[in-house]
Amino acid sequence: PAPGRCAFFVQRKKRFCKMIPAPGRRFCGEHGQQEEENDRKRIPCPLDPKHTVYEDQLQKHLKKCNSREKPKPVYFVQDINAGLKDVGEIPEKQVPISSLSKEELENLIIKLKKASNGLEFHLKEQILSHQALEEALNDPKNGESAFKHLKQQASILGNMEKLHLLGPGKCFVEFGAGRGKLSHWVDVALQNVENVQFLLVERATTRFKVDGKHKRRDSIFERLQVDIQHLCLKKVPILEKKKLPVVGIGKHLCGAATDLALRCLVESYTTCCDEENEEPAPKHSRIDKTEVASNNSADNENNGDCKPVAGIVIALCCHHKCDWTHYVGREFFKSLGLGPVEFNYFQRLSSWATCGMQETTTKASTSEESEDPTNDTEEHEQTFSKTESGSDTLQGILTVEERKEIGCLCKRLIDHGRIEYLQQRGYEAALQYYTESAVSLENVLLTAVPNPSLIPEPTI
Repeated sequence: PAPGRCAFFVQRKKRFCKMIPAPGRRFCGEHGQQEEENDRKRIPCPLDPKHTVYEDQLQKHLKKCNSREKPKPVYFVQDINAGLKDVGEIPEKQVPISSLSKEELENLIIKLKKASNGLEFHLKEQILSHQALEEALNDPKNGESAFKHLKQQASILGNMEKLHLLGPGKCFVEFGAGRGKLSHWVDVALQNVENVQFLLVERATTRFKVDGKHKRRDSIFERLQVDIQHLCLKKVPILEKKKLPVVGIGKHLCGAATDLALRCLVESYTTCCDEENEEPAPKHSRIDKTEVASNNSADNENNGDCKPVAGIVIALCCHHKCDWTHYVGREFFKSLGLGPVEFNYFQRLSSWATCGMQETTTKASTSEESEDPTNDTEEHEQTFSKTESGSDTLQGILTVEERKEIGCLCKRLIDHGRIEYLQQRGYEAALQYYTESAVSLENVLLTAVPNPSLIPEPTI
């Protein structure tokens, strides 16, 4: 054991315990029974059996245990962004891809290509940069891994600037914020801009956050530790008070989290804002919700205090973790004659785009480590069982390149459903390559801004 550390060897982790024991003792409180001679008994904590507690101190421990249920914040609304409520649409059993016969796999691929026919899947390259990261990009102290992250962040900021989303009087909501690096660079880009708010949404506790680096008084950073599925932006105190237009951002927002974030922005938040601003409509009239959701910030300045979403910029990731329950493009899939069964297959086949059952590609997909020495990865590594990413039984059916092409088609089909969802709600939405595949295999950026042609004429 390291000096001053517990001498208990943890078999599960193949290392010594890192806790610091009390003066004069060899073991920490967790493993102190190794040298205790009395009858005090340690039992697993009922809240989290991964740690133990003295039985005679159980009640005292339960009051301060980190695993105890904490009071829900005011912006927590159970399943507000969850989507599908009818579990009857979800297939009970998912058959692994490796169990499909050759004929079944071929029929599935035919369905995929038929659904993709006529859709625009050739994305334009929009690899941009931003002067806020110029110094960091030229800093020789940054290694190759850090350089890859910086290039992606620079391009995201460049695309935000092109959409006129970098400016004063906005609230930037970073979904899946992690350490908060993307918000950090947005703040750097807006160092001379007043009235800027940052909300960093992350369900897990995060080490080595960069929030503390922001000392400017005219920008405020606040963390919201909540699952996006339960986040009601309207009830976040700072948005209730300041009522700033929101810009939703994210770097590699994993799978279903993207769908939850889109619904959080363009449904639960925008609809709540519109309900506040609207006068009750006559019973005989009908209001087009798509038109209501498309109002931009300028229009809402005339109609009320609450302003809608000014823009969305999200780097997509991990389509294999998408979920039919939360997916925003279900109506799009149904219009193509597809349902949850096909979606679940396409969602898993999407992994072929980045792993392809090829050793070199797999190495590339898992080589993007974090830019800091803590090894706290920001990229979402592709981890698949052999039965899901492919198996030896498929080797004679499809080549590596064919599998990669099918995986890309699955990704774009899923993404196209998201684009249709945003367009139907009054947004100009697009997909583009924002960085080279050598920098990141997950190199597609989703952007959306309110569509000016759908903004209602102001009433006189």
